[in-house]
Amino acid sequence: MRGSNVLRSVLPPQPSPYRKSATACHAGDGAAITIEITHPFHPRRGARLILATRRQNWGEDRVMFYDANGQLVSILASWTNVDEPDAFAQAAAGRSWFRTDDLRRLRSLIDDLAAEVAVHVK
Repeated sequence: MRGSNVLRSVLPPQPSPYRKSATACHAGDGAAITIEITHPFHPRRGARLILATRRQNWGEDRVMFYDANGQLVSILASWTNVDEPDAFAQAAAGRSWFRTDDLRRLRSLIDDLAAEVAVHVK
């Protein structure tokens, strides 16, 4: 046993088997990440908060922060500015409310519903 202690002090330390957290709440330089609630109908829209963590809860991507009472609160990540806007939103710059793919999918649903109604009306 004594020999193993000597060997341990000579060998370089092994890297940690755990990777860095994917939900780290600090930027690369160690600064806290500030998020803003951007959902147009959220009562705290515009509030700037310090991100505590980000994780998948209840099958949803959520961000968590501490409220004024010190309680951990979570909201949908899509209701904040935690992610960069997608390429379509940036290119549309507010000029388009709908994506072409979404409109095609909606048209397909309407056609399916119209076919069902037509069968039941006859």
